Amino acid sequence: MSNTTAPLPVTLDDPINSRICAVSEDRIAGFHRQPFDEIAQRTELDVDTVTARIRAMQQAGTIRRVRQTLLATNLAQGALVAWRIDPGKLDSAFDWMHQHDPFTGHVVNRSTDRECAGGAFRLWTTVKAPQGFSITKHCAYLQDRIGADEHHIMPAKRLFKLGVGHVRRRSLEPGARVDGPVDATEPKLIQLNGEQWRVLV
Repeated sequence: MSNTTAPLPVTLDDPINSRICAVSEDRIAGFHRQPFDEIAQRTELDVDTVTARIRAMQQAGTIRRVRQTLLATNLAQGALVAWRIDPGKLDSAFDWMHQHDPFTGHVVNRSTDRECAGGAFRLWTTVKAPQGFSITKHCAYLQDRIGADEHHIMPAKRLFKLGVGHVRRRSLEPGARVDGPVDATEPKLIQLNGEQWRVLV
């Protein structure tokens, strides 16, 4: 007699996994002391099932990571930056910024099907400069480091959350939208004292 059990499904087309990801991707806001309990409650599953399924999907590579995200929008100056760089340097610039610059967030190689305004700016990143430092000077350093010809810094004027995770996005019809306007956040730097920074860290 064998004590082995069948492996848990790890694909997103499994209905239980789909329910879990539809909630956990973008329906949980803020920090929760027991986030798996919150997911279980919203999916009407028991917490052991939620935990086991998330663990199995992460181990299989179906989901990359499990985390609660701290939004640092108001803790540092940030911007979207477009880089014009020789196509031959594009991959190495992407790799260096992705792996070595702690102030660079998302790094994207943009593709265009045709010549268009801004089409020469193929590398796009987000950059944050800690309080007391200059985002302009840091981008000038990055331009020299990666060998870009020029860059354009676009600070965020308003921020909003798309609010559609990968799983729920599959079921949306083209042009689907919510009934009302989204809430936009205006980025404003807040000043923390030394104790508050220590607590945050």
